[in-house]
Amino acid sequence: MNFPRLLSEFLFRRGVAAILRGLPCLVLMFGLATVSAQEYPAKSIRIITSEPGGGNDFAARLVAPGLTIGLGQQVVIENRPGIIATEMVAKAPADGYTLLFAGNALWISPLLRARAWDPVKDFAPVSVIMSAPLLLVVHPSLPVKSVRELVALAKSRPGALNYSTGPIGVTNHLAGELFKSVAAVNIVHIPYKGNGPANNALLGGEVQVMFGSLGPALPHMKSGRLRALAVTTAEPSALVPGLPTVAQTVPGMVLAIPTGAWAPARTPEAIVKRLAAEIQRIINQPDIREKFVASGAEVVGSTPEYLDELRRADMARLSKVIKDAGIREE
Repeated sequence: MNFPRLLSEFLFRRGVAAILRGLPCLVLMFGLATVSAQEYPAKSIRIITSEPGGGNDFAARLVAPGLTIGLGQQVVIENRPGIIATEMVAKAPADGYTLLFAGNALWISPLLRARAWDPVKDFAPVSVIMSAPLLLVVHPSLPVKSVRELVALAKSRPGALNYSTGPIGVTNHLAGELFKSVAAVNIVHIPYKGNGPANNALLGGEVQVMFGSLGPALPHMKSGRLRALAVTTAEPSALVPGLPTVAQTVPGMVLAIPTGAWAPARTPEAIVKRLAAEIQRIINQPDIREKFVASGAEVVGSTPEYLDELRRADMARLSKVIKDAGIREE
């Protein structure tokens, strides 16, 4: 008797039987997932975002009516403080009925202080909706008219120039530290309680430099109270025609403020792709585009893959800046 062969055949038959017994369950699970994606959405959808008046809320209110029409279900907006909004969506069911509209604070905040969410493991990227560039602006009393001249002046007078920002860890603070790192200059950081006071400090000549948002800076650029040197996007921005990029003089100095749509991790891919397609359709409508541009933002409408790449690349780059500068959220 060939005992090893008999044992092998016995185990093989047992394995096949086990697979066959489990097959109906696998078919059922696959069928339910397919039906779930096909029937989506079957109820109202929530967009959870930060406080009213900010860029994330602005994007949500432009997109929500179009999603309501495109998906055939009511889309409602819930405003929560940024950290709470992010935590809520991280813990929500992965069924496509709870979305988060958030900026890069989603991945920057955990780099500054331990949070209750993981920016990679807890969220499925859907689409970059818009991106707001930063402008490198200076007080007109500063004798520079280009990024090259600013870098040369800063190198000749280390520690003599100041730049203003909102609170520790906000994007324009990280932009300043990134600029210092890649340009190899020493410009002193002066934080304020908000971007409004930081803008006023620059306008009043208390500081000489700022990486500011386009909306607040534009009127003062036109009046001559501020001088814009460059934009922080990778390519020149149509929002400020004729203005060069900082990266043309200081390679690697690229940073903007995106607003993205996110779903909880493990949301079915079919649902994520449908949401991305709906968002792209909505924000590329001429009237919607005009409203984004008027607010100082560029319309993007990306794939989920692009948002994922943006998140990972930004985290890798900014984690080094944060570590090297010793930045910790207060």
